[in-house]
Amino acid sequence: MFGAPEYEVDITDSVISDIRVVRGASCAASWEAAKRVIGTPVDDGARKMGIESQFFCSANPAGWDPIYGKSPVHFAGKVHAKAIADAVDRALEKTSGNEDSKG
Repeated sequence: MFGAPEYEVDITDSVISDIRVVRGASCAASWEAAKRVIGTPVDDGARKMGIESQFFCSANPAGWDPIYGKSPVHFAGKVHAKAIADAVDRALEKTSGNEDSKG
C-alpha cells in the first residue's frame, strides 16, 4: 500500500475520469493529489499530478540534495508525475480501438 506511487486510471473523452491509488506515499500525498487530478485532460495529467503532489508532500523542502540540486518535494513531484503518466499510458493502450475510451 505504501511506497513508490502507482495508479490505475479511467479515461473518458480524453479526460482522467477516475484514479485509484494502488500504492502511494505514506504522507497521503498520493491520495490527496489524485482527487485534484480527476477531471484533467490526459495531456495535462502528469504536470498537474506533479504540482499537486508537492502541495501535499510532508518532506522538508529545505533538504536540498547536493548531487541532484533538488529538494525531496521536487523529487516527489517527479515521481508522482511519472506514475500518473504511466497509468495513463496503460489505460490508453488497454482502450486503443475502443471508441468509448473508458478503461
